[in-house]
Amino acid sequence: MTMTDSADSEFFDPEKPSKSARKREMQALQDIGTTIVKLSEGELAHIPLEGELQTAILTARRITSHEGLRRQMQFIGKLMRTQDTSAIQAALYDLEHGRQEHNQRFHQLEALRDELIAAGVSGMDKVLEPYPHADRQHLRQLISAAVKEKEQNKPPAAARKLFRYLRELAEL
Repeated sequence: MTMTDSADSEFFDPEKPSKSARKREMQALQDIGTTIVKLSEGELAHIPLEGELQTAILTARRITSHEGLRRQMQFIGKLMRTQDTSAIQAALYDLEHGRQEHNQRFHQLEALRDELIAAGVSGMDKVLEPYPHADRQHLRQLISAAVKEKEQNKPPAAARKLFRYLRELAEL
């Protein structure tokens, strides 16, 4: 082995990630920190944070200076490099997919409401199949009022009441 071979093997280690790869990893962790800082109070409560990282994130939420916030985000990224972030990433994933599921259910209920208004009282079976515990009389009244309201080009107050009732049924 020559002198240059030993010097090359000293600096080039195929097991060690490149400087660019390390930078990408650090930026990804800082991006996770930025996402956490932007969460609402309720969403933040679902993220498993502890110790100095939690304190740093709560501090970042109070900082208004652009430069100060940038530095704090770098600090959060540094702290995240020393911790196992798999639980944090899993909680963020659950939050995002929970939002998507909520939006999807919301749109399904809107579509059901629109179908009921278009079909009238004869479309009640579309609600009674998935929600057999629904109050038939109340549902019939809501549908009739919404249909009448639409025919008279009035504001959709009854349609909103129908949607709220459908949402209550879905949550039971």
